[in-house]
Amino acid sequence: MPMETLDQLLKDNHLDLKTMIVFRKAERTIRSIEYRVIKENNLTPTQFSALETLYSKGEMRIQDLINRMLATSGNMTVVIKNMVRDGLIFRNGDPNDRRSSLINLTPKGRDLVEKILPQHILCVREALAVLSDADKEILITILKKFKNLS
Repeated sequence: MPMETLDQLLKDNHLDLKTMIVFRKAERTIRSIEYRVIKENNLTPTQFSALETLYSKGEMRIQDLINRMLATSGNMTVVIKNMVRDGLIFRNGDPNDRRSSLINLTPKGRDLVEKILPQHILCVREALAVLSDADKEILITILKKFKNLS
């Protein structure tokens, strides 16, 4: 690509590029605050998300958990295996479908999520404290516009 064409492309798309950079920096900052408690409790974000989902939704098929979390099945297989090993969740065969397994929290997993979730909520509040409630509503509206891009 000729240099002047690249220069023009950069100039013509400056606001788009700047928006993406600011968006990514904000996301990185928010995640670092949000994940603080998760890391302190020796969990990965995916493990915490699985615990929180099972806590709020109850027992479910592994595929349903994967779909709710927007995770990949390969990654979730390892996550679930490790969480079973660590005694945080248990796995049973689905009586309605022999090909599927149901998973749910163990008492240890329930205790852990009940300990972490209030702290996690405070971290989310801290990360978003720079926004007013009106700003948050506007941001939600803006971010929902990306929902159907892919």
